[in-house]
Amino acid sequence: MDVLVNIDVDDLAKGIAFYQAALGLSIGRRFSGLAVELGGASAPIYLLEKPEGSRASHACAETRRYDRHWTPVHLDVAVTDIEAAVKRALDAGATQEGNIETHLWGRIAHLADPFGHGLCLIEFLNRGYDEIADPP
Repeated sequence: MDVLVNIDVDDLAKGIAFYQAALGLSIGRRFSGLAVELGGASAPIYLLEKPEGSRASHACAETRRYDRHWTPVHLDVAVTDIEAAVKRALDAGATQEGNIETHLWGRIAHLADPFGHGLCLIEFLNRGYDEIADPP
């Protein structure tokens, strides 16, 4: 199974600029000026231009909004130097939400992209999540 990541943005050029600068992603394919494929992560990321206020799904009445919002799905990006990664993301337009936290498995920075989507940067320590995993 392949996993593809889709991120709605209200300004495709702004989305491309942010994800290139913040995460070092590169442009792959472009789709009719309304979407772009970004490479450089373990899964391709597609930015989809969708206007604010447009219906998010035919199955619900919720509409798209690009101020800070919560969703149970967000990107976690593994990095090797969390301070440098946070600086790069902030310089690109992200918002930091609290201090960098240290846990047994690693360090995490909670951020939001310029479109209100949650984004976590994670620097794994030791064995990463294996430090807390239950035995098989």
